[in-house]
Amino acid sequence: MEYLIRFSQSHETFRLPEIQALALIEKVDLKIVSYSLESPFCIATLPSEDAARRLIRRSILVQSIHELWGSGATRSALHASIREHSADLWPLYQTCSFKFTFDSYQGARTSETKKEIINTFSYLPFNGPIKMRNPDQEFVLLEDWPWNSVPDGVLDPNYFYFGRLLGSGARDLPQKLDLKKRRYISTTSMDAELALVTANIALAAPGKLYYDPFVGTGSFPIACAQFGALAFGSDIDGRSIRGNDAKRTLRGNFEQYGLLDCMGGMFTADLTNSPIRRAPLGKAAGESDGVSGRIFDGIVCDPPYGVREGLRVLGVREPEKTPWIIPKGMEMYKLPEFVPPKKPYSFLAMLDDILQFSAQTLVDNGRLSFWTPTANDEDQEIPIPTHPYLEIVNVCTQVFNKWSRRLITYRRIPDTEVDPEKVKAREEEESTQQLQGKTVDELNPFRRAYFSKFET
Repeated sequence: MEYLIRFSQSHETFRLPEIQALALIEKVDLKIVSYSLESPFCIATLPSEDAARRLIRRSILVQSIHELWGSGATRSALHASIREHSADLWPLYQTCSFKFTFDSYQGARTSETKKEIINTFSYLPFNGPIKMRNPDQEFVLLEDWPWNSVPDGVLDPNYFYFGRLLGSGARDLPQKLDLKKRRYISTTSMDAELALVTANIALAAPGKLYYDPFVGTGSFPIACAQFGALAFGSDIDGRSIRGNDAKRTLRGNFEQYGLLDCMGGMFTADLTNSPIRRAPLGKAAGESDGVSGRIFDGIVCDPPYGVREGLRVLGVREPEKTPWIIPKGMEMYKLPEFVPPKKPYSFLAMLDDILQFSAQTLVDNGRLSFWTPTANDEDQEIPIPTHPYLEIVNVCTQVFNKWSRRLITYRRIPDTEVDPEKVKAREEEESTQQLQGKTVDELNPFRRAYFSKFET
């Protein structure tokens, strides 16, 4: 059976990856029949009405889903399609209460015109009462109008769809988690809508463990917890986790939404010096040391870009000049006022370290979803990082003026499927790679381009 998915016309490159991820979570056989970034309407085949409802019940970018009765470029073609494809369904709704509604994308209809169009459906054998509030069934005429149709005086849409409304997505969730109403945020907190979309694409669900190594005030763990996952996080700056007072803390954010049961451990750590055990790569199951293991079902994060927040790791910029700092820190680290020394961190090395960490800690088919910026200019574009143990699932892009940010999602490949030639090539590259520079601008090509206004 064909169904019509009505997306919101926002974050267009995220819509299909989200719905495909939800199909995996719900174990639904989804096949896309037609879809375009230019339109919010998508036709798909699904095994049942129940599967259709389950597919979109936690979607952030889907407005509704409909049992598709017919479609056409003109009204006469629409009616012919309805007669051809849905006549066997008509007897099921002869006596139930019902109503007709319009969904005119980029267009508008007067009440008088709507009534005239509804009357053209008089051939449908609906004998039940018309109820505008809480009817048994709602039938929707969806219209895809051309851009600027109202001021241009366009009389008819480009295409018509007619279907029975089955259910709505979770478009109310971003309002519930809205940053404007959250007790504790920072300047780089990810907005609720995109955090929830990220959690969906990363397959967050009950019984799974998720981790954010740049947790900040907890936007991603909160989104994953909203979908039932147990969420963990760490940050190099413990102050972002501890917050300002008893309520304005990361824990306070979980309390605000009633998600404390899904809050795992939150701790201070640097990704390159993490206390989390990592499984060695390239070893057979029998060669494991019995302690290290891959435990996370997903890693979701928005690493610092080095623009509003510094990009740093533990260490000393020039250890030969201050050799005493590291040993002294190892003596004083337990003191409450101790602040560990930090040094500038290469942006490209950070991306590589995220992939390496994920390859060593994700379970088979676990997902890594992280955000990374890039210039829109091809000459300054930052390449998508790769790793032999990770397969790129999708790349979603949010475009700004002269730069964009991408949500890149990877799947942890089972060891038996890893290409040994790619592993060997990576090892050779690592042996010859040397980081150039010591300052933040030298180590971060995006920061350098951002503050030069992306001038080539």
